[in-house]
Amino acid sequence: MPKRKGRPVVHAVTVLALLAGSAYFTYELRKDEQAKTPTAQSIDDNALRNSGQASGKQTWERLNNPARSVLRDGKGTVIATFTDGARTATLKGPTRTFSEPATTATKVVTDNWVRLLPEPWTKGAENQQWFKDWFKQYYGSQEDDIFAFAFQYTEGAPAKKDAQGVQYEGRAFYGPFRPDGVDRYEQTDFYDYLGIPYTFRNGTTKSPHPDRLHSVDCSGYLRLVYGYRARYPLRADNDSGDGLPRTADAMARSSVGVDVIKLQGPSPWYVQPKNIDVLQPGDLLFFKMDHRTGNHMDHSAIYLGPDTEGHKVFVSSRKEQNGPTIGDKGGVSRLDGNGFYAELFRSAKRL
Repeated sequence: MPKRKGRPVVHAVTVLALLAGSAYFTYELRKDEQAKTPTAQSIDDNALRNSGQASGKQTWERLNNPARSVLRDGKGTVIATFTDGARTATLKGPTRTFSEPATTATKVVTDNWVRLLPEPWTKGAENQQWFKDWFKQYYGSQEDDIFAFAFQYTEGAPAKKDAQGVQYEGRAFYGPFRPDGVDRYEQTDFYDYLGIPYTFRNGTTKSPHPDRLHSVDCSGYLRLVYGYRARYPLRADNDSGDGLPRTADAMARSSVGVDVIKLQGPSPWYVQPKNIDVLQPGDLLFFKMDHRTGNHMDHSAIYLGPDTEGHKVFVSSRKEQNGPTIGDKGGVSRLDGNGFYAELFRSAKRL
């Protein structure tokens, strides 16, 4: 099969019904949002020119911990957040529901849309032309975002292929069992899911494992969503280049993005963070789960935000579920409380 450097064609969001007994998402536009949901054209350009000063109905404001710029509407509600040093941005938009009835009663209803800026945010970037062009294109847009990409690999997600016949969407698995029949293979990356060789920016080409087609481990899942689909730069491994590294530990310790919750306490286990309210939808989460791995983070996930019961929920590719999930099998997918994953949560990064 020929080497490929690009991604397949990514189609715009399609409104899909919730499949019974599967994990997917529904797109909902409530009646009260039909008239209120803003469009890109509704933002007065003066609001983009004048940071911190009200213009029209929008106001820019600077906040700390982490340093960021937020855009508020005429009622003072934050409608967009941009963090210094990060490309991840959250924009308010139509409400969507994410659920996985086969494995959990958890349901996330959110109006957050998570997207990548073309370059890291800096103070005053709202005055720059690149941002004005980006904001005009994506504020109010229903084009696939990070959350849409993430749920295109959960159980029940329909398969989609590009013009070359490569499946780039559809149910993903974690990976095959090891010979012991108990544990599953790790080190399964996004090109294993695709089943094609992939050439990285540094010229290194990686080839897929034939037995891991349509599979990704926890960090491979993040690279599939943020890298291959959303086009965040990727490293071929943990050491070379300036993109997102290969493993959960290397991601947690890398200089990319912004550490919104830093590793604290003595290694190798560190300590559970006390304040997790700083998290923003789309943040990368890291967990210390295995004493055998020494001073390493062992699991990674994507933060979704609060569910309908107020619990902080994430999605990740897990061995117990054999693929991406927000389910309860092997531990409830929550960061708050004293559950399995909550007690092992250690740090977070905003790309």
